[in-house]
Amino acid sequence: MVSLPLLEMRGISKRFAGVQALSRVSLSVASGEIVALLGENGAGKSTLMKILGGVHQADAGEILVSGKPVVIRAVADATRCGIAFIHQELNVVDNLDIAGNVFLGREPTTGGFLRLVDRAKMARETAPLLERLGVRHTPDTPLSRLSLAERQLVEIAKALSINAQLIIMDEPTSSLTLSETERLLSLVAELKRERGVSIVYISHRLGEITRIADRVVGLRDGTNAGELGAGEITHDNMVRLMVGRDLHADSSVAQNDGGAVRLSVTGLRTRRYPQSAVSFALRAGEIVGMAGLVGAGRTEIAQAIFGVEPALSGEITLDGAALALPQASAESIARSIYLAPEDRRKQGIIVEMSLRENISLPALRNVADRFGLVRGVEEAQKAETACAGMGVKTPSVEFLAKNLSGGNQQKVVLAKWLSLAPKVMIFDEPTRGVDVGAKAEIYAQIRALAASGVAVLMISSDMEEVLRLSDRIIVLHEGRVTGTVNRADASEEVIIRLAVGGSIEGNNE
Repeated sequence: MVSLPLLEMRGISKRFAGVQALSRVSLSVASGEIVALLGENGAGKSTLMKILGGVHQADAGEILVSGKPVVIRAVADATRCGIAFIHQELNVVDNLDIAGNVFLGREPTTGGFLRLVDRAKMARETAPLLERLGVRHTPDTPLSRLSLAERQLVEIAKALSINAQLIIMDEPTSSLTLSETERLLSLVAELKRERGVSIVYISHRLGEITRIADRVVGLRDGTNAGELGAGEITHDNMVRLMVGRDLHADSSVAQNDGGAVRLSVTGLRTRRYPQSAVSFALRAGEIVGMAGLVGAGRTEIAQAIFGVEPALSGEITLDGAALALPQASAESIARSIYLAPEDRRKQGIIVEMSLRENISLPALRNVADRFGLVRGVEEAQKAETACAGMGVKTPSVEFLAKNLSGGNQQKVVLAKWLSLAPKVMIFDEPTRGVDVGAKAEIYAQIRALAASGVAVLMISSDMEEVLRLSDRIIVLHEGRVTGTVNRADASEEVIIRLAVGGSIEGNNE
């Protein structure tokens, strides 16, 4: 007797504001099976999973769990069906502690009719989950004190606390370090092996999928594009399944030593590491990578240069002219120094605004008349040109940013700044949560920027990305520079050694 799949989604269709996001998509998952769901940004992966998780409702189609039709109208319905969802964009509450986030909406109560929240029970049940994930915080730690990677692990703990039969993981490692990623992948294998948990795994990190997936299902433009069995899961096959064509690796690019020094940073001290002074220079036309483990202080340096979080001390020069340390981002924008931040939804775009409004926002004066009134037609034209240049998939620049896929939101962030002719462009995790096709487009844009004379600082946790794009690599460990490596001398081994506090020669400093 053939056992029924744990999950079946049949003929699922969904339309948003005139855009057909899904058209008769089907997906099945067996008990204890890990199915990777692949597709370019905008292919419909997250929409399909949000329907399964109760965030959206399908316009057509049906869902069966263990062979029985179910109706999922809300997240609570999905939870009752044994389905947990780890979202790509974190759904955590900063003003609660870890335990409060893990049990949000499911808080145990005590005190009879008083229904007081049983915080002791929440802490007891959260502690082993944190230990299992290697989170070095107690359950009562405020979430505001956690890094982005640690918050991602709290989301995973929340899913595990439901004791789900099926867990949806949407880009679960996008903010994790190498060691945290290894821990998560081991946990996924353990959940399958020891508990028979089924997992739908969405990731643009194809190496992870090769390691853990039993089967790969591809989506393209909101429809089924095919699938790969266990013996067919290779990098090239997955790329073809996603984009419908081969993506040829770009030929190696010779190191570019750049022109004159464009930006010089001397003795920069941040609030995160006040005891460490950081100095470096960026040359016009040069791509400088900044590597290091999560928490090394890379983002804080970028924010200090841009004026998001003012530096404690230091000196900055632009094209040889000394500048006062920026106290606000408006000062850096006026100097043509721009930052594409790590957290696109909180810092890079305003999700309730249209693409047109997001792209024009940093420099409204450029599309306003002498009375300060925005010239709408010109604003829309510039937004259309910027979106076309970045390959943003949208029916219109009037589309709300919140309705775009994560990868297309990232492209809007980049389009906004690239349309303003930067002198210095800082990218903080420019391809986090972005598919292989979009990555190639973003890489081409970064190289084109450098070729036009822009000084580029690129912060990335993706080792392949750093090695592939950078002319030089600055490596940080706990707020200090442990080494700077030229392209010709760079390797993963050298970067990792410096990132953990060692030296290029291999001796600890």
